[in-house]
Amino acid sequence: MADFDFDVLVIGSGPGGYVAAIRAAQLGLKTACAESRETLGGTCLNVGCIPSKAMLHASELFAEASSGALAKFGIDIAGASLNLDQMHAEKAKAVKELTGGIEFLFKKNKVEWLKGRAAFESANSVKVGDRSVTAKNIIIATGSSVTPLAGVSVDNEAHVIVDSTGALTLPKVPGHLVVIGGGVIGLELGSVWLRLGAKVTVVEYLDEILPGMDGEIRKESAKIFKKQGFTIRTGTKVTGASTANGKATLTVEPAKGGPAESIEADVVLVSIGRKPNTDGLALDKAGLTVNAKGQVDTDHDFRTSVPGIWAIGDVITGPMLAHKAEDEGVACAENIAGHTGIVNHAVIPSVVYTHPEIAGVGLTEEQAREASTEIKVGKFPFMANSRAKTNRDTDGFVKIIADAKSDRVLGVWIISSLAGNLIAEACIAMEFGATSEDIAYTSHAHPTHAEAVKEAAMAVQGKPIHI
Repeated sequence: MADFDFDVLVIGSGPGGYVAAIRAAQLGLKTACAESRETLGGTCLNVGCIPSKAMLHASELFAEASSGALAKFGIDIAGASLNLDQMHAEKAKAVKELTGGIEFLFKKNKVEWLKGRAAFESANSVKVGDRSVTAKNIIIATGSSVTPLAGVSVDNEAHVIVDSTGALTLPKVPGHLVVIGGGVIGLELGSVWLRLGAKVTVVEYLDEILPGMDGEIRKESAKIFKKQGFTIRTGTKVTGASTANGKATLTVEPAKGGPAESIEADVVLVSIGRKPNTDGLALDKAGLTVNAKGQVDTDHDFRTSVPGIWAIGDVITGPMLAHKAEDEGVACAENIAGHTGIVNHAVIPSVVYTHPEIAGVGLTEEQAREASTEIKVGKFPFMANSRAKTNRDTDGFVKIIADAKSDRVLGVWIISSLAGNLIAEACIAMEFGATSEDIAYTSHAHPTHAEAVKEAAMAVQGKPIHI
């Protein structure tokens, strides 16, 4: 070990990187983490998950206070107004607290923060800024960045055509926001500005929004979003964009061919996906290449093709989710330390933090029908759930997909204001190989939204109580 500066060097301090570094240090390994940002936490904490959730929460409170929606509960609010600067300030405060918290954890666990951009010099040597360091094990955890769209140039400083980072810092509510891409990030940020008063149009190339999610969930979500005021244009391709006088003009046409037309907007948000961050790492000097998707290939234990080099998170295959990266970070560090680190990639939940939230884990109904000869599906609407009914919060349903022969749960999909929390029960059940009957015969507190999960499991057996 004395031949190396560190036992473990992690490149990147996002959710995967900082967790890997802390876990490696906990296991007694001399650990460093290279990060070029002024603050730790990567995209997620600085310009992604955390600030977007702060804006989603604040905008939801504003919508409740200003729309008159609380009057039915006997709460009359007059004169509610928006202070966008304060909303941004509170968001920044949350980000500062959390990124500072990681810096504290690094000090507590004796993880050295190497400040600067990292690039390989060889398989065991990395240059960070002006300093060269060596490590017996190097973990690539550089995350991802927004995917550009041909013909549409992003300039976050101008606040006209922006990416997800720019959409979090708009200085005023746009009159008309056009979101290019009907995926998770676009719908979340579109929800923020819709609640604050913008007209929002979503332009999606595919025939439905939320690609990759259960088909029934996608259809129901579109209905709910349209009811909220979204204009959703699916099957539509953006072919170009121009700006003039502080506004944007998009050129769009049917994805399957047809006449072009123009859409004018005050702000355009480009949100068509993310790509792995490998540029600038000089992977070739370490003997590594990327695959056709720009990812670093690894085995089940997160080893790359070069001994001593590992990779986790958005830079490898799988969904680009912070919690996936965290789990991989822990497992990778444990594997390096000689333990057994495992991630069950079949049980990684996904959540859309709109209102209501949309969450899923495991197979969609479509995937399950392709993979299994026979399945059973149980559904339960929140309209029939006592707590949701009492709260006047009845949008959505729980859907459970199980194997018809074994009854083992294959997938769970939820639309609910609490879907992001409710999906955890499904994850635990699936991790332990539960059947729908296991969930159905587990007592759930009354009255709670969680009872809908129990009832959906009962519905798999054809015996729900309340519908």
